[in-house]
Amino acid sequence: MAAPTPPLDQLGRPPGVLRLSLTARCNLACPYCCPDSHDPPELLTLPERVELVAAAAELGFSRLRLTGGEPLLNKGLEALVAALQPLRGVRERSCSPGLSEIALTTNGVLLSAERARALRRAGLDRITVSLDGTDGASVGRMAGLAGGVPAGEAVLEKVLAALDHARRAGFDPATGGLKLNAVIARGQNEDQLLPLAALARQRGIELRLIEFMDVGNRNGWQPDQVLPAAEMVRRIGIHWPLEPLGRQAHGTASRWRYRDGVAHLAVVASISAPFCGDCDRLRITADGVAYTCLFASSGVDLKPWLRPSSSAADSLSGALRGLWSQRHDRYSEERKLEQPSGNVTTPRSLAEMAYLGG
Repeated sequence: MAAPTPPLDQLGRPPGVLRLSLTARCNLACPYCCPDSHDPPELLTLPERVELVAAAAELGFSRLRLTGGEPLLNKGLEALVAALQPLRGVRERSCSPGLSEIALTTNGVLLSAERARALRRAGLDRITVSLDGTDGASVGRMAGLAGGVPAGEAVLEKVLAALDHARRAGFDPATGGLKLNAVIARGQNEDQLLPLAALARQRGIELRLIEFMDVGNRNGWQPDQVLPAAEMVRRIGIHWPLEPLGRQAHGTASRWRYRDGVAHLAVVASISAPFCGDCDRLRITADGVAYTCLFASSGVDLKPWLRPSSSAADSLSGALRGLWSQRHDRYSEERKLEQPSGNVTTPRSLAEMAYLGG
């Protein structure tokens, strides 16, 4: 019997990356993310998360990213990663080869040496650590810390240690196993561009610079706070010449190589150069609501299929297939077309970034 073909959405985009949030809470309070202080009710259980990932993998979602809030706040993280290992490899009667990658996005504050080793043993492939500055003042400001410079310095020390812990545990930056994320906002931390690049180069880690995005309704986003990715690349390239590598199909980042061979640079230009055309991402919140776009205003609650009742007419796989087949989101491209100058305002109520998992 032939395997079913992967569903395509209304724009012909195949499924690819599943982003699964484990919590909406965070131990930091980054103003561009605005995390909640509590989780929504009815969080998914570990078996439900495994069932959900298995159903998504059968449809063609081959890469999984575990997110939050801050996913290291979830004490069952290692158990979840271990429980997902049987989903790797070829699946019979499936349109997918199974999971090819399990990755984690974290602020790194809670990534101890022991936890990094435990995650590696459980089968985690990649870690991306977020850091928006290289000194106490900028880290404290971008992390929303009430303690000012001392609090920022304490967080910075922990994050830098986390990078070392991850590397020693086997997450190799040379093969993409360890990367560094930084959100850059004009007038807030744009002075950290060169120091962040220098830090990443020194450690041989790819730095991914992200434009400040209008996700949600609480972060006070304004167009003039966006430092375009092209300008970031220009400023860094003056100091360390760069060669473009382009953007891989379905990828979020355009990548660059330093001409001296020291690491790589990447930029995520969701505002200035949107890439909706081949987006292959589906987001599932910690309480099981599926969103087909980071900028979506509403999602589909999958709990009726995870906790079957008479109202669940079809299977979880069928529900996901139907959801993806009806997908037509291209918010960033539509925004760019409607307001090419970039002077836009959020036209609708959007889900918050911490709830969606970024």
